[in-house]
Amino acid sequence: MAKCDFCGKSLVFGNNVSHSNRKTSRTWRPNIRKVKAVVNGTHKSVYVCTRCLRSGKVQRAV
Repeated sequence: MAKCDFCGKSLVFGNNVSHSNRKTSRTWRPNIRKVKAVVNGTHKSVYVCTRCLRSGKVQRAV
């Protein structure tokens, strides 16, 4: 599932609205990356959104 393991960001549902105001359903997907990170002192492979990576919430394993 497209979900960040740190902040919980996942799919969001809504509508496309055309110029003629017709609505069709659509989804917004978070930008998820699989990264090796340090979690509780151990190296783990986790799914993380790019906002968490950029803000420094996740420490990458070297």
